[in-house]
Formats: sequence, structure tokens, C-alpha cells
Amino acid sequence: MAYRMAAEQAAMNRDRSIAMPAIRRIGVHDLMEVLSMGVRDFMAAPTQLLFLGLIYPIVGGIAAAAAAQNDVIPLLYPALAGLSIMGPIAALGMYELSRQREMGVEVTWRNALDIRNSGSLWAIAWLGALLLGVFITWLAVAESIFTATLASQPHNGMVQFISSLIGTREGWMMFIIGNGVGFLFAMLVLTLTVVSFPMLLDRRVGVVDAVVTSARAVRHNPVIMALWGVIVAGLLLLGSLPLFVGLAVVMPILGHATWHLYRRVVV
Repeated sequence: MAYRMAAEQAAMNRDRSIAMPAIRRIGVHDLMEVLSMGVRDFMAAPTQLLFLGLIYPIVGGIAAAAAAQNDVIPLLYPALAGLSIMGPIAALGMYELSRQREMGVEVTWRNALDIRNSGSLWAIAWLGALLLGVFITWLAVAESIFTATLASQPHNGMVQFISSLIGTREGWMMFIIGNGVGFLFAMLVLTLTVVSFPMLLDRRVGVVDAVVTSARAVRHNPVIMALWGVIVAGLLLLGSLPLFVGLAVVMPILGHATWHLYRRVVV
């Protein structure tokens, strides 16, 4: 009996150590190294473009075309900026490819689909649904900001909308407030997901444990994680020009790099 109790306690301790791992402090050089490793993984299996790199730009292009209608022109920028909120979901296949390469598996883009065999698939789905909710909330908040600031100004067409945006006090208010609130949403998503999705693929944990670990990673490395967020935003912006074509390279590299960032941070 005592032996069984001791074994059960040991199992509980192991589960706890898996669920709540230690967090390592990292530096700028680590960010440069994980980006380099992301490029290396991308070059090792470039056919993964078929899985993600071409799909994501197409989705972005469709969203931009839909938002080009007059009544939703004010939501064009928030919608495109908010696509980065869904980036961690789009990068799931990249995490899986890097995980398998780490194990010595020769991978092609088809291995990205192996996430369907993950034991944490439901947890991943729940976290993905949470991000979708954040994205929808962001669009609703952006619309409210527009209504409170620039809605009274004429915006019949893209040219007139841009003229009102940069040429009126209300337009500048919307720009400043919108970007400030957008920054808060971006930091929320970074805190929730910087290591949570890779952790769900790598370990038998639940959504709460993964999100808490991600928040702890940000709390232990606030400046570095903020810098990582800036790097991600900057690369996504560059990748969006022109017509989102650059995302065919940027998104896979960032996905692979995020996996290696998880490995650097979570012990």
C-alpha cells in the first residue's frame, strides 16, 4: 500500500513538472539564433509552401478584396492587421515539421498534416477558438473606434477615406487610438500563444497549463518577448508587400522559429 501511494505521488509530481515547466531567461542573441534555425528548417523542406505559404496570402487577398467595399473600408486595415492574431493557428504545421526534424525525421510538407494525430488536438482546437474570439472582438472594437471618431466624415471610396484619415482631427484620433488598442490586442495574443501551441504539440498538457506557461514566459522575459513581437510584426508587414506574396516565405520561417523559441524558453 505504501509503495502504491508513493508511486502515485511520484506520478503526480511528474505530471505537475510536465504541466508547469521551468522558464529560462533568454537574450537577443537567442532571438537571432531561433530566426536562423527557422530559415534552416524552411530551406530543408521548401515544399511546405504548398501547405501554408500560398494559402495564407490567398486568404489575406480575399479578405482585402472583401473589405474593399465602401461600407467596410474602415475595417480593411484592422482586418489585415488582425490576421496576425490567427498566425499561431496557421503555423501549426510548421511547429510539427520542426518537431519532427528535431527527432531526425526526413520531412516533406505532408508531415505538417501529422498534427491531426496529436493527443492534444482538442486542446489546440479550444485555443484556436479562443484566438478566433479575440480576432472577432478586435474587429468589433475597431468598428466602435471608427464610429466614435471618423464615421461623421465622408468616406465614399478608398481615396476619400484616406484623405479623411490623414487630413482631419477625427482621422488622426482614430489612427492613434486604433493603433494603441491594436497594440494591446497584439500583446494579449503574444502572451497567450508565444509558446502555448508548440507546448500543446510537445507535451501532454491542457489549454490552461499551456496558456499559463506562455504567460510565465512573457513575465520572465518581458523585454525580449516584446522585441520578438516587434520582429514578428515587422516581418509580417514586409511579407505583406506586395499583395501578401512575401508571406509565402515569412510565415513558415516565423512558424519554425517560434518552435525553436519555445525550446529555448521552456525547460
